[in-house]
Amino acid sequence: MGAVHGNYPPMIHVIATLQVKEGCLTEFLKHFKANVPNVLEEDGCIEYIPTIDTKTDLEAQQIDGNTAVIVEKWRDLHALKAHLEAPHMLAFREQVKDLVEEASLKILENA
Repeated sequence: MGAVHGNYPPMIHVIATLQVKEGCLTEFLKHFKANVPNVLEEDGCIEYIPTIDTKTDLEAQQIDGNTAVIVEKWRDLHALKAHLEAPHMLAFREQVKDLVEEASLKILENA
């Protein structure tokens, strides 16, 4: 991990964008929220929050009713990698595999 600037503690930030099939967002979020307590108990998890688009009057905003964006913070890359292989995450991915069309990750560190 690179140098930390300012007074920010070193950590990994993750923006996970999941495009779900049309009409499946509610079902996806039900499964996701059921798994959140498991993730929050993981060593190194600081924050793990599902978000969806909210309509505003800001011009640059793009709304997509079939997208969930997961905002995550992890102590370090090791904790994130362990999260991805945790048994409850493997089970979760199996539960939602037919609901998700596409997933992408942005892995970030403090600048």
